[in-house]
Amino acid sequence: MMFIHITDSETGNNKGSCGQLVKYLEKENQRSEQKKDLEYWFNHQNKTISPQEVRVNIDHNISKLSRNDAKFFLINISPSEQEIMHLKECFGNKGAEEKLKEYVSHIMDAYAQNFKRNGIENAKDLLWYGKLEQHRYYHHTDEEVKQGLAKIGETKSGEQMHIQIIVSRKDRTNKIKLSPMNTSRGRNQSHSAKLGQFNRVAFKESGELIFDNMFEFNRSLEDSLHYKLIMKNGNVEQKRTIHLFNQIENKLNDSDRQTIFDITKDIYRNNTVDFEKIVNNLEVSTELINLLFTNNVLENENVEEQSVQKKKKD
Repeated sequence: MMFIHITDSETGNNKGSCGQLVKYLEKENQRSEQKKDLEYWFNHQNKTISPQEVRVNIDHNISKLSRNDAKFFLINISPSEQEIMHLKECFGNKGAEEKLKEYVSHIMDAYAQNFKRNGIENAKDLLWYGKLEQHRYYHHTDEEVKQGLAKIGETKSGEQMHIQIIVSRKDRTNKIKLSPMNTSRGRNQSHSAKLGQFNRVAFKESGELIFDNMFEFNRSLEDSLHYKLIMKNGNVEQKRTIHLFNQIENKLNDSDRQTIFDITKDIYRNNTVDFEKIVNNLEVSTELINLLFTNNVLENENVEEQSVQKKKKD
């Protein structure tokens, strides 16, 4: 699953200068023995930005922010190992890096649009800088460190390529405040438009969809955001239903697979399982429909009648 996380700062403070965070994100450059291997910062305009330029521009884009206001945010874009391997198979190692940076520019378009603010339409309206990293390192909070299996600072194994983004609290014009931590919808539409809002789940949804569309990635249900959210926070009925969806996914045609994804999204958003919609929308065999009704997962009086009607259509 594509991991997209927004936080104050990896160093724990975003109310002052971003200098400490910029320095921290230079750690792989500091470890590099060859200058030609240095990884530059980038955004939608430039791929060779220096850390000094990042620090100066972010730190000066703070008009009318108080001492206790957030000055910037950190966005962590971490593809799964499967997603990274897909990029490398399609574009090669170096090509995968460039494609991931291109993907991040589209992610920042989605970030801007999520605010639903006039004048904030895409990444060009933001002040942001990304930094690609190849590795992750063990921290004191990792179980491997606690159990003595790894040491703090050691490199983690596997595909760990990811991108960290510093984005200013203010837009590029230094006039509009933008906080992804603000989830308020306001008392009415006009108030909401003035106050601003940010739906973090919708932002993560867009990140998954953009990746799949850009790179023709055939995502499995189990690797989707909504599957993970339901299995983590859903009720028993929801979990059992999508678990069965996962079991029959490889037996479905493309149309039914998309329907399964859409229904899973509905189950998460509405916090309910619409059994009738499941039956009516799937074009699968009676055998698979009946599978969905076993173990008391789908209990309603019309199940048998709906199953028979489906068989006649087949």
